[in-house]
Amino acid sequence: MTTLHDNCPKCNLKYMMEPSFFFGAMYVNYAIAVALFVAIFIIAKVFIGLSILHSFISIVVVSLLLTPISIRLSRIIWINLFVGYDKDAKKLQSEK
Repeated sequence: MTTLHDNCPKCNLKYMMEPSFFFGAMYVNYAIAVALFVAIFIIAKVFIGLSILHSFISIVVVSLLLTPISIRLSRIIWINLFVGYDKDAKKLQSEK
């Protein structure tokens, strides 16, 4: 669930730029989780009309189901804060 490729298959970018690089992704994951919890609670309580207990149960179930996606998404967001996309990177690699 948390394993990554060492390098990008397209441009050969080294993902782990420094030891423990993705520890910062925990903060991004926390923000994603809080936003998800609030959204689920509002949907369950306001729109569907569930009780508080059932709303919290729905939060737990959905968070367990979406944890792998949330972890990957937070790592993607974190690395994109530091590395920009370069569409010509593959051409530059092949020319070397």
